[in-house]
Amino acid sequence: MVHLKSAEELLIMREAGRIVARAHAAARAAVRPGVKTAEINRVIDDVIRRHNAIPTFIGYPPNSPHPFPAASTISVNNELVHGIPGERVLQEGDIVSIDTAATYKGFVADGGFTMGVGQISPEAQRLIDAGEEALRIGIRMAVVGNETKDISMAIQAYAESQGYSVIREYTGHGVGKVMHEDYQIPNWWPRGRKQRHWRSLPLKPGMTFALEPMISMGSPTTKTLDDHWTVVMADGALCTWTEHTIAVTDGEPLILTLP
Repeated sequence: MVHLKSAEELLIMREAGRIVARAHAAARAAVRPGVKTAEINRVIDDVIRRHNAIPTFIGYPPNSPHPFPAASTISVNNELVHGIPGERVLQEGDIVSIDTAATYKGFVADGGFTMGVGQISPEAQRLIDAGEEALRIGIRMAVVGNETKDISMAIQAYAESQGYSVIREYTGHGVGKVMHEDYQIPNWWPRGRKQRHWRSLPLKPGMTFALEPMISMGSPTTKTLDDHWTVVMADGALCTWTEHTIAVTDGEPLILTLP
C-alpha cells in the first residue's frame, strides 16, 4: 500500500525534516578527533527533543528482542549502517556516517550523511563526494512520469561509473506515519529473472520516501556484528552512505530533510 500524503501531512513531514536537519547540523559541529560517538548521539537526542519531537530510532523496531538503544546510528570507516553509539573515540582521518529520524505530530522524517573527521585522504573524500552525487542524481529522477526503478537504475549507473560497488542488502524505503512504509527503493536494479522479486511503482504526487545510496570501495558484501545491529563491509573496505527523505510533487521533488 502506498499512502499518498495530503498537503497538510506534507507540512508536518516538512517540519519533522527540519528537525532532522537541525540535528544533523549539531552533529556535524560535534564531530572532531577525540570525541566519543555517544557524545554525538547525546547532541542529536537533545536537538530532537528540544523541538518537541521523538527520536524515532529509540526502541525500534517495537517488540524486537534487540531494540535499537539510541537516537542515532553512528558508523565509522568500514561500518556501513546501524552502528550503536558508545565509547568509540573518533580518530583523525576516520569517516563517520550519522543517521537519525524524528517523529513529529505522528509523522517521520529520516536522513543522514557521511563526513570526514579532521583531515581525511583524497580517496576517502572522493568516495563521500560520489555518495552525495549519487543521492542528488536519484532525487532528480523522483518526478511524475518515472518509476521507482528509474531512481534505482540512475543511482547504480553513476556509482558503478565511478568505480564503486553498490550494496544490495539495504534499500531506500517509504516514510510516513511509520519509518518504513511498505515499498522499497533499492540502489540498484536487477536484471533477468531476479526482477520478478522486485516491483517498480509509478511515481505519484504525495509519495514520500527515503533515498539512501550505499557504496563501497571494495566488495558489496556485508555482515552484521554480534551486537545485532552494526553492519560492516565483509572485506573491511571503506564505505559511505547518505540519505534524504523526499516528496514527489507535480513538479520538482521536495527534499524534506533540509534546514
